[in-house]
Amino acid sequence: MDNENLKAAAGISGQQIANSNEEPEGFAVGEIVAVVMEHRWLVATVTAVAVLLGVAWSVVSKPVYRADGLIQVEEKASGMSALKELQPLLGDSTTVSAELEILTSRMVLGRVIDKLKLNIDVQPKYFPLIGPAIARRYEGEQPNEPVLGLASYAWGGDVLRVDALDVPRDAQNKPLTLTAGEKGKFELTDADGDLVLAGSVGARANGRQFSIFVSNINARPGTRFVIVKRSTEAAVAALRRDFAAKERGKKSGIVEVSLQGDDADRNATVLDDILKTYVRQNVERRSAEAENTLKFLETQLPTLKQEMDAAEAAYNAYRQSRGSLDLNLETQSVLQSLVEVDNQIVALKQERDELRQSFTPEHPRVQAVDQRLERLRERRKQFDSDVTKLPDTQQKVLRLARDVEVSTTLYTNLVNTAQQLKVSKAGTVGDVRIIDAAAVASEPVGMKAPAKIAISALLGLIASLGIVWLKRSLRVVIEDPEVIESQLGLPVYATIPHSDDEVALFSRTRKGKTGELLAISKPEDDAIESLRGLRTTIHFALMDASHNSILITGSSPGLGKSFISKNLGAVLAQAGSRAVIIDADLRRGHINKEFGLRREVGVSEYVAGTVKLEDIVKPTAVPNLWVVTTGQIPPNPSELLMHLRFEQLLQQLGEQFDTLIIDAPPILAVSDAAIIGRLAGATLMVARAGHHPISELEQAVKRLNHAGVLVKGFVFNDLNTDRQRYRYGYKGYVYRYSYRNANAT
Repeated sequence: MDNENLKAAAGISGQQIANSNEEPEGFAVGEIVAVVMEHRWLVATVTAVAVLLGVAWSVVSKPVYRADGLIQVEEKASGMSALKELQPLLGDSTTVSAELEILTSRMVLGRVIDKLKLNIDVQPKYFPLIGPAIARRYEGEQPNEPVLGLASYAWGGDVLRVDALDVPRDAQNKPLTLTAGEKGKFELTDADGDLVLAGSVGARANGRQFSIFVSNINARPGTRFVIVKRSTEAAVAALRRDFAAKERGKKSGIVEVSLQGDDADRNATVLDDILKTYVRQNVERRSAEAENTLKFLETQLPTLKQEMDAAEAAYNAYRQSRGSLDLNLETQSVLQSLVEVDNQIVALKQERDELRQSFTPEHPRVQAVDQRLERLRERRKQFDSDVTKLPDTQQKVLRLARDVEVSTTLYTNLVNTAQQLKVSKAGTVGDVRIIDAAAVASEPVGMKAPAKIAISALLGLIASLGIVWLKRSLRVVIEDPEVIESQLGLPVYATIPHSDDEVALFSRTRKGKTGELLAISKPEDDAIESLRGLRTTIHFALMDASHNSILITGSSPGLGKSFISKNLGAVLAQAGSRAVIIDADLRRGHINKEFGLRREVGVSEYVAGTVKLEDIVKPTAVPNLWVVTTGQIPPNPSELLMHLRFEQLLQQLGEQFDTLIIDAPPILAVSDAAIIGRLAGATLMVARAGHHPISELEQAVKRLNHAGVLVKGFVFNDLNTDRQRYRYGYKGYVYRYSYRNANAT
């Protein structure tokens, strides 16, 4: 006890890991942070790769430019504001939704495609990924020199202009390859690499139902271009993908149009032509309506003129035959009424004919007109009865005057309407107009390079966390010693934290250098402090045992049982106990390396009876600590361990030493540990954090129990204490004292 107090006064660190029996409810933030910190290098690597990909994305991706413009859609349209009465003849008011459909229709976009030849797609053949980026940054007038001698690819400054291209129907939307030659020559091949035709700049070339006219080539000989002749449907669909039109504000009548693409000049040209084509078709449609109405009126005017002339001639002839006749006031009143009724009847008949083009006779609007016509005919009959009461001469004059009046009125109205339509047709401007012409933004639209890199980093972080989560989900391994105690019902006597110093020492030993013990070279290491705690536990565990030997084994290789055996022996020796380490792993034992001893003359030779006990007990550099090596690796390890002389070896060593530490092979690999366990005073199993599922440990315990070996408890090795630091409040606590100068204040 005094010795321990002296060590504490000297500043030796102590570590205590006390596991809590209760888990807090809710979201275990500390556990998540601990898992992330455990895999921090994986997270950092994946995120760094994602950032590099984001940088590459920023460099390789094409900039997208946006051209936009504004159109105003008016509710009504007329050639002149003074001709509002012609609105029924020129059509209904225009709705914005209908105009949006017209803007994106094949009628408008198809005209633009044909005019600008957008159905001929010409692209230089660039080297994958980096080729387009290099070409965009080249500013020379002549073609750029090929990179790495790849002369068949375009590297910037390459120009090909195709003014006409005709292909068979089955070759539409399929790539053709044009290869530039010397002095304006070129060759055109199909998708299979077969030659289609050969030609030169400035002359139409024909071959195999293909025809092409190339007006300009500025490229190195051998440079390839990809040409596609798109069908009308494909060209319109491609233009629609980049073109957008929407109303700005609710019922504002202002339509915003935009076009996106990687060529700023082309965007402005195409969008400007779309606007002009749309306005032009609108004006043409309005003008065509007025022209159609005018043509109809011009066919009716000669007939009405003849009827008017005939009525005037008959009226004048009758007056001359009867002498000068004047209508009295009563007759004039009847005449005016008759003329008015006849004009209304003619107008209603025209209205009914127009309605019958859209509706059946049973439609309410048609029936309403029929009812009005019937009432007018009734009034007409009343006027006719009034006329019969007049003298015969007055009746004849009245009828002739009525014909003249009606014919003149109809003819005059149609002449006036025709003149108004001519004026309207000449001044038609449509019901849409361009407010803002197409203009291209000086800066590319879309995400900037910093945003792309930031998004890539975020996606990389999310992906790395997903990988960590998947890795953790697939790994059904033990990370916490409490799981062993709760599910197997066996105590965990010690929890050994991970030691970077031991990793370095083990690496040196594997390289053939002289081995060292962590307990000697780094006695202040946290792992050694935990073994000091195990030393006390072993003292009590062996009090009731029949033997003073401890068997240390595990379920599978690579758990660190040899590390625990040799360093536990050193810790026991440092406390004044005479200890001996027996390397009973007659298959792969290597404890001799850490002590700088030879393997020969050990357990195998003693059991074989070729050497004495004092020949195999070898002293070490650690006072009070001896080692018994494996000896020569035998062909029958299990049979040697079952020999009576091995039991005698343990008995004799037990009489000479205070504590025997037996390092045995893993129980699930071979049965050696079960053979030795029956001869040992206590059996401890080593479990390593994150290396096996609970079922493996359960199977190992059962294997020993079936052989009559009672497992005292576990030593939980290689616990990541850095991760435990973030688990505060979740499943355990970590307390640590750091070494410092005892005189420091």
